[in-house]
Amino acid sequence: MSAVPARGPKLGERLQQLKAALLQPQVSSAARERRDVLVLLAALAFVVMPHFEHLPWWATALLVVLWFWRSWLVVAQRPLPGRFAMLPLLIAATAAVWLEHRTLLGRDAGVTFLLMLLALKLLEMRAKRDIFVVVFLAFFILLTQFLFGQGIVIAVATLIAVLLLFFVLVSVNLAETDLPARRKFALVGLVLLKAVPLTAALFLLFPRISGPLWGMPGDAVAGRTGLSNSMTPGAIGKLLESDEIAFRALFSGPVPLNDQRYWRGPVLSLFSGRTWSVRAPGPNTVALQLQADPQPAFEYTITQEPTQRDWLFALDLPIDTRDAAALGARIQPDGQLIANRLITERVRYTLKSATSFRYGLNETQLGLQDWLQLPAGFNPRTLELAAQLRNTVPGALESSAADAALIQAVLQRFRQQEYSYTLEPPPLGRHSVDEFLFDTRAGFCEHYSSAFVVLMRALDIPARVVTGYQGGEFNPVDGFLTVRQSDAHAWAEVWLAGRGWVRVDPTAAVAPERVNRGNRAGDASQLQGSPLFGERSFSLLRALRYNWEALENGWNQWVLSYTPERQRDLLQRLGLVPDTRTLALVFAVVISLILAVLAAVSLRHRTQRDPLGELMARIRSKLVDAGVAVPAHLGPRALLTQLQASDAATLDAGSLAETRELVGQLERWRYSRSSTGFTRTDLRALRRRVRRYRPRIAR
Repeated sequence: MSAVPARGPKLGERLQQLKAALLQPQVSSAARERRDVLVLLAALAFVVMPHFEHLPWWATALLVVLWFWRSWLVVAQRPLPGRFAMLPLLIAATAAVWLEHRTLLGRDAGVTFLLMLLALKLLEMRAKRDIFVVVFLAFFILLTQFLFGQGIVIAVATLIAVLLLFFVLVSVNLAETDLPARRKFALVGLVLLKAVPLTAALFLLFPRISGPLWGMPGDAVAGRTGLSNSMTPGAIGKLLESDEIAFRALFSGPVPLNDQRYWRGPVLSLFSGRTWSVRAPGPNTVALQLQADPQPAFEYTITQEPTQRDWLFALDLPIDTRDAAALGARIQPDGQLIANRLITERVRYTLKSATSFRYGLNETQLGLQDWLQLPAGFNPRTLELAAQLRNTVPGALESSAADAALIQAVLQRFRQQEYSYTLEPPPLGRHSVDEFLFDTRAGFCEHYSSAFVVLMRALDIPARVVTGYQGGEFNPVDGFLTVRQSDAHAWAEVWLAGRGWVRVDPTAAVAPERVNRGNRAGDASQLQGSPLFGERSFSLLRALRYNWEALENGWNQWVLSYTPERQRDLLQRLGLVPDTRTLALVFAVVISLILAVLAAVSLRHRTQRDPLGELMARIRSKLVDAGVAVPAHLGPRALLTQLQASDAATLDAGSLAETRELVGQLERWRYSRSSTGFTRTDLRALRRRVRRYRPRIAR
C-alpha cells in the first residue's frame, strides 16, 4: 500500500499562525525580529504609496519589486543578498534617477532618490541599528509627501504609517520580554494622546506665513492648471475632461439657478485668426462704470484652488469686494476680478453679486474700436456671410435695434441649421471660423463663442470672448457649490447702445441643456441609465461621493485654509489684540502650560499594581468584616487551611465553598505554571465575583 502524502496546514491554521506571530508575544529573538520587519514593511507601504502618483513608472515598479522581494525573504526565512550584490543595484538606481531628472537634487529627483535608497536599505537590514535607520528615514520621507499634496488621504496614510513606525520602535526597544500587540498599540496611543494638545496649540498659535506651508522655491511657477489667458481651438476641450476642482462657493442665501451661474474669468479681445488672447488696457480704455440693482443679490464665499495666476473668479460682476480686500481684489475695465498677487495657495474671499446690472455705458467710440479688431486675410467666407446678414436687416431700424436683430439672426442660424455640440470636434485649419461655420458645424463652447464674436465684429458690432466657468454641482451634505475644470466655458459679450455690454451665450442656442443643467448632466444620465448602475446603485454612489467631497472640503476649509487672517480672527474672538506680539505671548504661555502638564503627568510617581494581590486583600478584608479572624501574614494556602480547621464553623457552608473557590483560583493564577494563562477578560470576571462576595457567619 502506497503511503498517503502528508497534507500541509490548512488555510485557517496558517491564518491563526500568522495572527499569533503578529499579535502574540514572541519568545524567540528570531521570531521577534521577523515580526518587527513585517510590521515595518507594512508601515513602509503607507509611506511609499502616496508617492506613486508622481513617481516615474520605473521607480514605482522597482519599489514594488523590492518590497515584495524583502517580504518574501522574511516569510520564507531566506538569507539576504550579499553586500557586494547591492553595489550594482545602487549604481543602477542612481543612474536611472540621473537619466530621468538630469540631477539628484531638487524636489522630484531628491524624493525619487531617497525612495530608491530606502528600498535598497531593506535588502541589507540585518541588525537592530539598520531597523532604526530605516524607521528614521521613513519619518523623513513622510514629510516629503506634503510637498506634493496635503489632502485628507495623505494625512490618513501618514497617521497610519506613524502608528506602525512607533509600534516598531516600541517593539525593538523591549529588552527581554515581549508584549502583546494590543499592549504596544496602547503605549503608542498614549504617546499620540500626549502629543494631541501640543499639536493643536502649534497648529492654532504658531505664527502663520502668507503662502503655502509646504513647498519649494520653484513651485510658484510650476504646475499651472485651469484656464489660460489665451484660447485656441481645443484648449477648453482639454479642461472639459478634467474633474479637478477649480473653486467652491458657499452662498449665504438661496443658490442661483444653473443658467445664472456664469463665473467670470479672463476676457479675450485680440484675435490672430486662430488664437484669442488678452489685450492690455490701451489709452482709450475707460474705467468700469457699473449700474446695479442692490436687490436681489447673491452673497457668497469662494474657496479658490491655486492657479499660479492673479485672477479671481466671481459670479459675473460683483458689486461688493470689500471682504476680498486682503487679496487686493479689484475689477478691471473689462469686468475681470484680479488680485494683487499670484494665487499660489488656496484662498478664501467673500463677494456680493447682483442679478440685474448694466455696465459699459460710458464706452467711447475710440475705445469700442479695440473690440472690432479682425486680422486681415482670414476667414473670407465668414466676412461674406456677415455682409449677407447685414443686407437682411431693414435700413429703417435704429442702430441698436439693427444690432439686436443681427444678433438674433446669428443665433437663429445656430438653432435652425445642422449645428451640433460635441466634445470631440474635427480639427480646424488656418481659416478656423470658416471651417467651423460652413464645413464641420460641430464643436463646443469655444467654437461657438469664437465664431459668434468674429461674426459680430464683421458686422461692426463690438464684441469679445469671455472665458470662465458655467454651472457647478451643489453638494447637499455641506451646502457648497463645487465648480470643476470640466465646467470651463466660453461665452460672448456684445456692446449695444443704451444697454452697454450684454452677455450672449451662443452655445445655449445649440445645446441649451449645457447651460440649464450643466456640463456633467449628460455623463450622469448615461451612467444612471447603464445596465451596470440602476437607480438605487446610482443614488448610493452619488451619496458616497457627496459625503466624501464634503469631508474633503471640511479638511480644506478648517485645516489647509487656516491662514494668517483666520489666526488673527481667532485672537479677536478671544478678546485679544490681533498682532504679532500678542500672538507670540499667547503662544509662549499656552505651550509652557501644556509642557508643564505633560511633564507632571510623565514624571509622576507610578505605583506598581498587583491585581491578584489586590483581590486577595479584598477577600481578606471582607472575611474580617464578617467576623472571621484572618491574620494579615497568611497566604492563600494558609488561609484555606485555617478556614478548613477551627474557623470553618464560623462560615456557613455556601460561604465556605465560595471562599475556597475564589482563594483557590487566586492561588493557581499566582503560583502555578498556568499563571500566564489567564486573560484580562478572566481577571475582570474574577474581579466581579469578588465584588459580589458576601461571606456569612453560620448560625
